[in-house]
Amino acid sequence: MYAIFEDGGKQYKVGQGDHVLIETRGTDDATPTDFVFDKVLMIGDGANSRFGAPLVPGATVTAKLVTETRMPKAVGVKFRRRKGYKRKFGHRQPVLRVEITGISA
Repeated sequence: MYAIFEDGGKQYKVGQGDHVLIETRGTDDATPTDFVFDKVLMIGDGANSRFGAPLVPGATVTAKLVTETRMPKAVGVKFRRRKGYKRKFGHRQPVLRVEITGISA
C-alpha cells in the first residue's frame, strides 16, 4: 500500500516505513515529533486504489521525526563580463527527515 500526499507545495509518494525529506515547519524552536498529513491525493492498493477529487476524504498519513538536517549546498554565481565583478553565494535548505508510520484510508 502506498499514498501520495501534498505538503509544502510538493507531492510525495510514500509507503509504510519509508524515509522522506520534508520542509521545516515555521521558525519556532519546538519542532513536533509526530506529523499527520491530511492532504492525501491518492491511496494505492492494487485494484482497490482510491483517487481524490482533489483529496481522498478521511485519509491520513502519519509520520514521526527521525532527524533535522540540511540539504547539500546549492552554489550560485553572479558576474558581469569585462567589469571585474564576480560574486559567489550558497544556500543550504533546512529539512526534516521523517519516517512514515501509517497510512489510513
